[in-house]
Amino acid sequence: MSDRYDDFDGLDGPSAPFPENGPAGDADDGLLEEELRQAAAILDPVPAGLRQVAVDAFALHDLDARVAELTFDSLVDAIPVRGEADPPRMLTFRSDTVTVDVEVTADGLIGQLLPPGPAGVEVLSGPRAHTRLTADDMGRFTGDAPPAGPFALRLRTGGEVVVTEWLRA
Repeated sequence: MSDRYDDFDGLDGPSAPFPENGPAGDADDGLLEEELRQAAAILDPVPAGLRQVAVDAFALHDLDARVAELTFDSLVDAIPVRGEADPPRMLTFRSDTVTVDVEVTADGLIGQLLPPGPAGVEVLSGPRAHTRLTADDMGRFTGDAPPAGPFALRLRTGGEVVVTEWLRA
């Protein structure tokens, strides 16, 4: 055997593999990483829909937005009603300043804001276009289509923005 392999047994010399490469290994790692990124972009590109979801999720990152936490979900917290085949799903979200009650049915959704007041309501649902609803002076809003898949609500009440937790419909 050659003396070159004696360096790797840990007894006769340094234990670092391929010591003849020296500090150039860091530069090689950077080139390899860039080549792998380029190969992934060509062979397995990020779908446009997924890219849009990521952009929308980043758009939700608003320092002024408050998060309304889910405090009631009829799928988890309610007692089943006898004889009701497909009851509507009732949800309640709360933040420091607003409570949102939502009923999700096969025909759409119905909701109310407390305290009552006008607001813009967006139903966020991933890569699809957001459904825009308007809450009246009593805080009531309705949507004709039920959300499909994951969804959240973004409320704009005056100068305040409130975003609910994401749920699966």
